[in-house]
This record gives sequence, C-alpha cells and structure tokens, in this order.
Amino acid sequence: MSTPRALRPLRNPAYRWLAAALVSSLVGSGIWMVALVWQIVAIGGGAAELSLVAGASAIGMLLTTLLGGALADRIPQRRILLVVEVVRAASVGFVALTSLTGGLAVWQLVAVALVGGVMAGLYYPAYSALLPSVVPEDQLLAANGFEGMARPVLMQAGGPALASALIAISSPGAALAVTALTGVVAAVCILKLPETPVRAEQVAPEQAGAQQGGHDSATAEQRHPAIALLVDVREGFVYMVRTPWLLGTLTFASLLILLIMGPFEVLVPFVIKDTAGGGPEEHALILAAFGIGGAVGSMVVASLKLPRRYLTVMNLLWAFGCLPLAVFGLTDQIWVMAIAAFAVGAAFNGGVVIWGTLLQRRVPPHMLGRVSSLDFFVSLAFMPVSMAFAGPAGESLGLPVVFLIAGIAPLVIGLVAIIAARMTRDEIAHPLDADDEDALDADDEATLDAARDEVFAVA
Repeated sequence: MSTPRALRPLRNPAYRWLAAALVSSLVGSGIWMVALVWQIVAIGGGAAELSLVAGASAIGMLLTTLLGGALADRIPQRRILLVVEVVRAASVGFVALTSLTGGLAVWQLVAVALVGGVMAGLYYPAYSALLPSVVPEDQLLAANGFEGMARPVLMQAGGPALASALIAISSPGAALAVTALTGVVAAVCILKLPETPVRAEQVAPEQAGAQQGGHDSATAEQRHPAIALLVDVREGFVYMVRTPWLLGTLTFASLLILLIMGPFEVLVPFVIKDTAGGGPEEHALILAAFGIGGAVGSMVVASLKLPRRYLTVMNLLWAFGCLPLAVFGLTDQIWVMAIAAFAVGAAFNGGVVIWGTLLQRRVPPHMLGRVSSLDFFVSLAFMPVSMAFAGPAGESLGLPVVFLIAGIAPLVIGLVAIIAARMTRDEIAHPLDADDEDALDADDEATLDAARDEVFAVA
C-alpha cells in the first residue's frame, strides 16, 4: 500500500527531525501566548502592559526579518535555527525561573519578548530556505501542507490548551518553564539534522557569476559584513521588482492583509457580541472554525498534485476565499459565521501551501532566504496597520459595509493581479509539474532555459 501523498515527506529521516522541531516550536509558541497573558495578570499588570510586551515582540520581528533573509542565504540555515531555539529556551527559561521565585517584573517580559521577536524574524526565512535541502521537489507541497496543518492545530489549539491546564494545575511560571523546555526539545531535534551547505554553494560554478548579478567577487569580498548584508537585502528587493509573478502576488497579498486582518481580528468580536448576542465562548468557536478550516485546507492541497495553473489557482483561492467574510455583516447566526470562518481559513491556508512551495521551487536558491523574508515582512508590516484602521472604519462605515468591502475587494484586486502580472502565461512557460516539463519539445525547452538564464542574470 503506497504512502498517501501528504505523508510522503515523513519517510525521510531528516525531514522527520525537522518536522519534530517545528512541532515542538509551535507548541511552545501556543503555550507562550496564553502563559504571557496570565503571567502579566499575576504580577499586577493589565492591557497596557500586555500591549507593551506584544509591541516589543512585533518590533523585534520587524527589525530582523529582512536581515534574517540575507543571513539565511549566507549561513547554513540549520545553524540559524539552532541558535534561535537555544536563545528562545534560555530567555524564556530565565523568566520562568524568575516567575517561580517571585521576582518577575514587566520590563523583563518586555526584554524577553523583544528577544523572541528578533528570533522569530530569523526563524521563518531560515526554515523556508532549509526545507528544499531536506526534501525533494516533488514533496515540497506535502511538507508545506504539514506546516500549514500543524500551525493552527498546535499554535492556536494544542499549545493554548496545554497552557491553560498547566496554569490551572500550577502557575503561569510553570507554563513558561514548559515553553522553555519545548525550545530545548526543538534544539535537540535540529542537532539531529545533517549539516547541509547553503544552497547557493551547490550551484554549478558557471552559474555562480550570473547569480551574483555580474558583481565582481573581489569587490564583494572587500565589503564590510554589515554593508554586504544590506546589499543582499537590496538585491532581494531588486529581484522582487523585476519578477512580475512575485511582485504581483506580494502586492496582492499586502492589500489582502490590509483589507481582511483588521476586520477579522478586531471587528468580529463586536459582531458576535452586538449582532449575534454571543460572548467569549462563541468567539472561541469562530476562531476554532477558522483554525480547523486552515488545517483541512492545508492537508487537502498537500494531498493533491501541484496544479498546472498554480499561480492562478493560488491567487483565486485567496481572492474567492475572502468572499465568506461578507457573511459577518449580513447574519446574526453564530453557526453561519462559523461556516464562513471555516471557509476563509481553508482557502487562505490552501493558497499559502501553494505559495510556500512556489517560492521554494521557482526562486533561485541563493535568493530564497531573502524572498521568504520579504514575504514575512509584508505580513508583519500591514497587519498592525489593518488593525489600527478597522475600528474607526467600523464606526464610520458600519460593520456590514466594512465586511462587504473585506469580502469583495480582494476578489477584484486578485483578478487585476493575475491579469497585470500575466500570471496565466507565466505559469505555462514555467511548468512545475515534472510530467509537464518532460513533455516540452526542444523549442519549448530552449525558451525555458533562456527564461531561467534571464532570471539568474537579473538576480
């Protein structure tokens, strides 16, 4: 009996260790989110202190995400992940010990949250750049699907549930101690991974010069390391601007986050309370439906072959997947809202699985860390802006209008992005299905090789 497509990466011992490290890290993040709140309450803090700590984490991520991508293209990603987990375990372990001994202050939580944000900014680009070195190309979709399934299940459900149990049995300090322990477990799993060179080092020598954009290698070696990193970040932006499918998708994703995250995070609770007469339990149900939808959507996409029209399918999943948000402005029934949240989560995460696979297969290896960091940076930069505008927009326009805009506008923007970036032509010219690529005739292969050479030359 053959192994289901979604589970095939787990036959790879190296990926099993990487997946175990990811699982441990996600559980730790879920515990931290809940333990942090009740730890602040336990030391006499409130909403202002929680905002301060959360803000420190966000600042840390914004400061390091782009540099994290440059580092992931220069340093073996396994080492970056190992440093991240060790620092996380040590810093959270410190606040756990301080909490259990009764000497914890808010400023210490702020400092650890800032460190955690810095580490998070380094983690995602390194993980995304490492994955293609661990699993073969035809299993990347399944591996990304596993991450898409594990993130909502563990970070939004399993981790918080474990934190609640630990706090009920013992204290927030005990939950923080278990968070630190998950970092230790993740670090041990990463140590089990084989050391792999940076993927740019695996490129054939004749391609290396083209991939560096014609820069003189001697000049590059004479740069100060800090200047070299900034130049690397700049090259990532240049590659994005000169790559239509990438620029079009990131622009669409930026506007998508701007339009939907604020209404979903900020206004949905008020719809539940004021329109449906619900409370915290109903809010938790809606969030759970969104998370379960995300897990199901991820696993469904991971169980299928990558679509031949991968750019079109991905962007349409996001575009049409936002339509159910309009339901929140049109109904007072919780069960209808739950179905809508499930549908949004399934479509959004299904598209994300294709997106992660697309980056890992189409972006040149020496650029993958930087492009992944740009993707992460977009999410970080536009999310707080969306949340800041959601409240005033809800008060001035009314909740039904805001949710109608959040549901319909992404569909229009997505269609414009597909057309403007000529994605339907691009995905046919660059097939990612092995059977399709093998079927190309000689002329098509020559055209495809020329396009790839042009991408390397641009980079």
